[in-house]
Amino acid sequence: MNFDFSEDQEHLRGEARRFLESRCGIGVVRGVLDDGARSHDAGLWSALVEQGWTALTLPEEHGGLGMGRTELCVLAEELGRVLAPVPFASTVYILAEALMLAGTPAQRERLKDIAAGRCIGCLAIAEGPGEPSPARLTAEVRDGRLYGVKLPVIDGNAATVALVLARDGGAARLHLADLAHPSVTRAPVASLDPARDLARIDFDGTPCEPIGDERLLDQLLDRAAVLIAFEQIGGADRCLETSVEFAKMRFAFGRPIGSQQAIKHKLADMYVNNQIARSNAYYGAWALDGDSDELPSAAAAARVAACHAYWYAARESIQTHGGIGFTWEADQHIHYRRALQLDMAIGSPRAWRDRLFSALEAQSNEDL
Repeated sequence: MNFDFSEDQEHLRGEARRFLESRCGIGVVRGVLDDGARSHDAGLWSALVEQGWTALTLPEEHGGLGMGRTELCVLAEELGRVLAPVPFASTVYILAEALMLAGTPAQRERLKDIAAGRCIGCLAIAEGPGEPSPARLTAEVRDGRLYGVKLPVIDGNAATVALVLARDGGAARLHLADLAHPSVTRAPVASLDPARDLARIDFDGTPCEPIGDERLLDQLLDRAAVLIAFEQIGGADRCLETSVEFAKMRFAFGRPIGSQQAIKHKLADMYVNNQIARSNAYYGAWALDGDSDELPSAAAAARVAACHAYWYAARESIQTHGGIGFTWEADQHIHYRRALQLDMAIGSPRAWRDRLFSALEAQSNEDL
C-alpha cells in the first residue's frame, strides 16, 4: 500500500513551492504584519487566483478545475510553510465547501466568483471569549434578516461573504450574508498574528439566506481541520529546517551548537512530533478525499496532532536560535504567532480532543 502522495501530486508540490518562494518571501508576510491597515496581501491573492488555486477543487461547470482534496492538501502545506497572508482557508476550505455540500443552485453560482477571486469568505461562529457553541448563540435571524455580533472572525475584514451561525426559529443554522450591505459594520481586532486578519462584525437587519444546520457546520469543521493540519505541518517543518540550519552554522565554545545534546534533543523531538502529525494528516487526507465515514475521527486526530507539532516546533525554534530568536528581526516569532492563531482558528485543541473522543466512541459503538 502506498501512503504517500503520487508522482503528479509531488510535481504539483514542487511547482507550488517554487511559485511561493518567488512570490511570498518573508518580506511579504512582514508587510502585512507591520501594516495594520491591510487585511491580507492583495498581490499574492491575485497571483494565487491566476494560478487557479482558488478553483482547484471546484466543479468544472462553475469555473473550477475539478481536482481532488488531496491536491488541495498539497497546496495547504506549502501555504503554511511560507505563512501566506491570504484568506485562502476561509474561502476555499470553508465557504466553497459549504456551497458544494449544501448550496442551492442559485447559491452555488457564487463558486464562479470564488474561482475568479471575486468572492472571499469568512466563517462567523464565535461570539466573544470561549469555545463557539450553538448553545451560547445570541445572534438570530428574524424574517430573513440577521441581527447580532460575531467576534472574532478570521478574515472578516477581507471577506465579501460571511457564513454565519445564528438562531433561526429556535434552531442553530448557517446563513450566507453579503458583507457589502449597509447594515453590516466591521472593525479590525488586534491579535497576536496581525498577518491573519481578525474582525468584529455587527449585523443589524442584514438580509441572509439559510444554507445548512449544525450537521453542515460539523462537516465543514472536519474538512477544514484536515486542510489546516497540513498548513500547520508546513509551518512546523519550516521551523525544523531553519533550526537545523542554524544549529549547524552557529558555533559556541569552538563547535556547532547542533553537537550539543540539549539541542539535539530539541530537534529530535520536533522531528518526531512533525512525523506523528504528518501520519495523522495523511489519514485525514485519505478520509477527506474518499468522503469516508471515518472523517470525523481522522480530522480530529489530525487537528490535535498538528496543533501540538506546530506549537512545539515554533517554540523550540525560538529556543534553538537563542538570544537571536527572541528578536523582532528574527522570523521565529512570526511562526510562533501563526501557530497560536491556527490553534484557535476552528476551535481549541481541547475542544478537538473532545471531538476525537466522541468520534472514537461512536465508531466503537457501531462496531459492537
